[in-house]
Amino acid sequence: MTLSVSVFGLGYVGCVSAACLAKEGHTVVGVDISATKVGLINAGQATIIEDGIRKLVSDMRATGRLSATADVGAAVAATEISIICVGTPGRANGSIDLASVTRVAEQIGEAIARKKARHTVVVRSTVLPGTTEDIVKPVLERTSGKTAGAGFGLCVNPEFLREGTSIRDFYEPPFNLIGAADTESAEPVRALFLGIDTPTHVVPIKVAEMVKYACNAYHGLKISFANEIGNICKALAIDSHEVMRLFCEDTKLNVSAAYLKPGFAFGGSCLPKDLRALAYRARQADIDTPLLAATLESNRKQIQRAFDMVMATGARKVGILGLSFKAGTDDLRESPMVSLVELLYGKGLAIAIHDEHVSSARLVGANKEFIEKQIPHIWTMMRSTIPEVLGHAQVVVIGNGSPAYGGVQPLLKDGQSVIDLVRAFGTRQSDAKYQGICW
Repeated sequence: MTLSVSVFGLGYVGCVSAACLAKEGHTVVGVDISATKVGLINAGQATIIEDGIRKLVSDMRATGRLSATADVGAAVAATEISIICVGTPGRANGSIDLASVTRVAEQIGEAIARKKARHTVVVRSTVLPGTTEDIVKPVLERTSGKTAGAGFGLCVNPEFLREGTSIRDFYEPPFNLIGAADTESAEPVRALFLGIDTPTHVVPIKVAEMVKYACNAYHGLKISFANEIGNICKALAIDSHEVMRLFCEDTKLNVSAAYLKPGFAFGGSCLPKDLRALAYRARQADIDTPLLAATLESNRKQIQRAFDMVMATGARKVGILGLSFKAGTDDLRESPMVSLVELLYGKGLAIAIHDEHVSSARLVGANKEFIEKQIPHIWTMMRSTIPEVLGHAQVVVIGNGSPAYGGVQPLLKDGQSVIDLVRAFGTRQSDAKYQGICW
């Protein structure tokens, strides 16, 4: 299935997208306010420098499937889909400049107003969550006189192109992501990429916008992490590349989806202690490790966030389901739930706790010593059954992923609210009676 496409903005993303879509058999018109860029494309020359792009643009121009114009009206009239690829440069305060996106949306909307056929607008520029629905959509509706979803389609299709390898990335993306409010809008965008062997995910618009930022933030995080480890290694005369080579061989926990689900703070006998020890050793070597330090601080703030959520309910009776840092274990050492209980107890709240793996008779050694030092009155708070905790509580806090806690929803009484730190209730989103810490 071939389509006619207008690509707005002939910079890096636009030039590559236009040329590659033409190679896929679609008829593509590039649109730009720069006469120079329009002239380059029409002369069969790329607007950017990268291996392979010059020949690709030349070849696609020769087939007649790729052209360029500065005439927005003509481009929209001649195509079924308009893809916005204009730049969103950053400002000094960290915000992004949406002037080009807004201007192009206005122009496309004015052109759509003159069309009878349904037109689909796709935001491929990198924009913050909410931009498409709160800025682009109203502009398109105002200038076109039509309603998104009914009068025209509106989607987000983030790109995952790296400078220097963008053509390869176009054909080998991790997935094709389409943010859409309705199926009819998503289908033409799906059809654009039918020739590319990759999974396609159709998701809400804000999810698609956020995924792009999550990816880029994580990429930066990984680079800074590797650099901090490298700096420590150099100070200690250790081969940093060998360390990270072996680190990356662990595809079970390190280079994997492990630990990448939003939720409560980390804890246990290893992670907090070892992070502190590594940061301490770095300081001894006069190496600053702000990322490692921030990791511990971020973890502390997640505990504070849970505390603030409980206090915001106004409840004086709190039920805790799950005290150990991980379901199926009795390990309380540096459990974030223990820290949360400490904070709540310090505010004078009445607390009832259930954890099937935790009891005064079962805890021994360092684990028992830790909990009795942290919360001397812990055993007076423990209850042997879940119904006992539910009968006590005005607000119920679910603290670990024990399967038993996922089944308490039907047992809740009118007036009881839940603060879920582990997504025990599956895909349920926050509402008046249920608050997920990250969802």
